Amino acid sequence: MNKYIFTFAGLALTLSSCVRDREPFSLDFPVLAPLNTDTGAGSWKTILLSKPDDFAVTAPIAVTAADYKLELHEITERQKNKTAQDEKLLSYWGAGTVLRWNEVLRELVAKYNLPPVQNPDGTYPIPSSANPLAYPAFPFANPPYAARAYAYVSAAQYDALVSANFYRQKYRRPVPSQNLNSIVELIPVSGAYSYPSDDITAAGAAVAMMKLLFPGEQANLEAKLDECINTMILSGSCTRSDAVAGEKLGRDVAAKFIARARTDRAGAAVGTPADWKKLESDAINRGEIPWISREIPERPPMLPLFGKVKGFLMDSLEMVNGRPGPPPSTNSEQFRKELAEVKSYSMNPNRTYFRIVHFWGDGVGTYTPPGHWNAIACEDFVPQRFSEVRWARNLALLNMSMMDAAICCWDAKFYYFNPRPSQVDPEIKTLTGVPNFPAYTSGHSTFSGAAATILGHIVPARAAAYNAMASEASLSRLYGAIHYRSDIETGMSMGKMIGNKAVLRAQTDGAE
Repeated sequence: MNKYIFTFAGLALTLSSCVRDREPFSLDFPVLAPLNTDTGAGSWKTILLSKPDDFAVTAPIAVTAADYKLELHEITERQKNKTAQDEKLLSYWGAGTVLRWNEVLRELVAKYNLPPVQNPDGTYPIPSSANPLAYPAFPFANPPYAARAYAYVSAAQYDALVSANFYRQKYRRPVPSQNLNSIVELIPVSGAYSYPSDDITAAGAAVAMMKLLFPGEQANLEAKLDECINTMILSGSCTRSDAVAGEKLGRDVAAKFIARARTDRAGAAVGTPADWKKLESDAINRGEIPWISREIPERPPMLPLFGKVKGFLMDSLEMVNGRPGPPPSTNSEQFRKELAEVKSYSMNPNRTYFRIVHFWGDGVGTYTPPGHWNAIACEDFVPQRFSEVRWARNLALLNMSMMDAAICCWDAKFYYFNPRPSQVDPEIKTLTGVPNFPAYTSGHSTFSGAAATILGHIVPARAAAYNAMASEASLSRLYGAIHYRSDIETGMSMGKMIGNKAVLRAQTDGAE
């Protein structure tokens, strides 16, 4: 079990409006000094860009130009007058910008992972992207929404950094210290060239995407971006024009992902009362017990049409063809056996079960299950000393697989509309909250199967550990008495299938 996962809840953020009583950022990680600068990354396979120069980056001014010399002078003056706070920021951002923006995103997910409270009449308000600051604040960053957010941010960063690497090799502007000897590299500078800045390219892409996904955080995100830019200039890794070019490139690439996000059908995933009623009626017409919300008052289902969202690794036909077979009929002997197994765990809890259930709970106010796997991945990526572009590539593979896992899982959940154990047998008491969506298949299992599979490919030495974690995360839902064995076993199989699609992409993206 990864020993630092709980501490990740306190990482990263000068976003003052995020979860209270946490340190503004963590200095727990060493400064990033990549073992391989991946100078050929400009030729790696992109996700949405058709080619690395889809967006033009104008040639930099000459290093002999007066304006460029002023930029070098800005660095030397900043370094002469750096403060104790500057030193903290150098340690923070020096750990890696892809890592730090992933932390920022996780904290935003945790902040917004709060279901709305009911209205006086017992109905529930729905967050609106058209009025994100009104109650309930948009978004409700539940697991499917979070999986999609992690995927879009990391995928946009990856494409942007591939493009940045292409242009750095094209223009070959030397890093600042090569143009002025008095500039000190306060953090290790990766590679020989700095235009456009890879750190700020990643930052520009991340901020543009997160402003779409968390519209109420725009001012905070821009302030965080300014902090990142000023720190990287102070560090000597880039000049002001390197940063400006990088930020623009990152935002340009993100715009392509934003356009996709606006049309990926996620906005319609809430459905309508008519949709919700039809799902229940369809289950009844099949002769099954339909799922019913266990919340009081009864809450509408969580994103019942998320199974129709456009994924990254699988198209809509693959989603339908990959749908698992049905769970045991609620009228079958197999169902009664599985229900009895759940009840046995409910009636005989022990300390081991409590520990596992709560460690993998990932409920309200947390990073969600996909975010938990991001925390695990980031902890394990740090000692690998990946380059920024490889960090982005690896997180993109992880998060695209978990977004597709969410889509496949939610498709199955609402296609079969299977009841939770405590609905069928009220004597079953859970060790955790009962999620507001049907049982089959298990989200934790599907996310974990996908994550463990692609992470085991990225860090082979940890493959057995990832599989053990995935198994424990999956079983936690049985121990907690909220899932049947069929839910978790089928979910794991489906997750591994999706994870293998990410592995196939990894094997052909040019990075290996």
